[in-house]
Amino acid sequence: MKRSLLMLLAFAPAMMFVSRAGAHAFLDHATPAVGSVVHGAPAQVRLWFTQELEPAFSSVRVFDRSGKQIDKGNLQLDRADATLLQVSLPQLAPGTYRVAWRVLSVDTHVTEGDFTFDVVP
Repeated sequence: MKRSLLMLLAFAPAMMFVSRAGAHAFLDHATPAVGSVVHGAPAQVRLWFTQELEPAFSSVRVFDRSGKQIDKGNLQLDRADATLLQVSLPQLAPGTYRVAWRVLSVDTHVTEGDFTFDVVP
């Protein structure tokens, strides 16, 4: 019994590291939602991630169909929720928009991705 307890104590720190090493900040959900069709232009894009983020090393950009960046460039990490990034949008015309994100989580892992949403009148 003593030997089992000693082995458990010896490996516990390593097991904690293994579980942390596998963690990354993945996109949990967004507004507008991934692949959604929204009626009327949203005022901002909001992205929630599975871990807290380092805002200085994270980005969210919104592009129109021609590839021009159209967001207002005012990326903010929500003060009450460090998993939420948001960026404001100008008045959007109907069309397809692409959101591209790259984030650094507090555990120092980088993830990135993109998705589209459509604005209809």
